[in-house]
Amino acid sequence: MSSVQGVYGIGTDICDIRRIRSSYERYGERFLNRILTPKELEVFWRRSERWPERGVRYLATRFSAKESFSKAIGLGMRHPMTWRSCEISNAPSGEPQIVLYGELKVWCQALRLSAKVSVSDESEYAISFVTVEQRLEP
Repeated sequence: MSSVQGVYGIGTDICDIRRIRSSYERYGERFLNRILTPKELEVFWRRSERWPERGVRYLATRFSAKESFSKAIGLGMRHPMTWRSCEISNAPSGEPQIVLYGELKVWCQALRLSAKVSVSDESEYAISFVTVEQRLEP
């Protein structure tokens, strides 16, 4: 028997990459450590090594995707949603996916929530879209 899914929430965000770059230039690693998980930091540094702008774009897409997810679950950046409890990684196919940690993971599991995320960047902006579904039958 398959379970029935219902839309729990939808979130979208557009982020000015110039603003993210400015925050990174002003606050440096403190800003990175506030927004990115340890795994995301590894990717950021790898991407930044060859082309610093590529790292900034990566940071902006992660910032945007986490904002979108926080909107889709209806919490904004309020407990248990935190920047570092939500990770945007890539499946082997390259598809972006959301990985949750700690209390946020427990909270979403209790509500039977699952999410899909899409991210993109172009020139001066990063954009993301998240749909969150809730399993309605056990």
